[in-house]
Amino acid sequence: MSQTLKELEQVWAEYKATGSRELRNRLMEAYLPLVKYTADRISAKLPDEVDVNDLVSAGIFGLIDAIEAFDLNRGVKFETYCAPRIRGAILDELRTMDWVPRLVRSRAHKLESATKALEAELGRLPTDDEIARRLNVGRAEFDKLLRDATAVSLVSLSRRFYDSDSTKELCEIDVLEDKRGYDPISEIQRRDLRDMITRGLSRAERLILLLYYYEEMTMKEIGATLDLSESRVSQMHSSILHRLKHQLNRRRRGTAVEVEV
Repeated sequence: MSQTLKELEQVWAEYKATGSRELRNRLMEAYLPLVKYTADRISAKLPDEVDVNDLVSAGIFGLIDAIEAFDLNRGVKFETYCAPRIRGAILDELRTMDWVPRLVRSRAHKLESATKALEAELGRLPTDDEIARRLNVGRAEFDKLLRDATAVSLVSLSRRFYDSDSTKELCEIDVLEDKRGYDPISEIQRRDLRDMITRGLSRAERLILLLYYYEEMTMKEIGATLDLSESRVSQMHSSILHRLKHQLNRRRRGTAVEVEV
């Protein structure tokens, strides 16, 4: 951004006080790199036929909406506030285009047909070079087809369809897994497994397992927490796993004996 932070704050204050179109344009110019950055990130996952300038144009509308709706008193950085609006405007434009998913399906169909035909002939999965020869394209063109065929497919969460087992109308969002949801049974099983694994271990050993596997800390971070060297933590971790493996094998042998009896 060419303007200093202090100058930008002054422009924001004057714009919110006056609603001046000229000041709004100055803000748009200052934040335009954010739009271009977001458009480039999304474009990288799409077929080459998608013009990144179209994505930038859509993102600019999202930027305008964000500038007009932004509240200076919220205590939130504008960059944080506007990012999802810019991205949302670009994705909305892609959904409207509709030809993007059609290109994706076309390329996927070509690759799938060639792959299945070669697999039937060879009795194994074909290599990329074999598929490229079947499609009569060079390796560079094949890589492009592969990239386009695996491009991100956009689906509207409000798209409606009917359940095959009933006449109930559903939306895409109705059948998405809620990964934030709390499953009490899974949580109880997770806790029981944790208690069983850590039973019989010393306090330091329990902490190493809990911090490494449950808190996803590195060996170095665990060492700093427990006042141990990284190599010592790694050594203790290996020793714990060896003992647990031995206990598990012994438990399995005991179960097998009971079954035989």
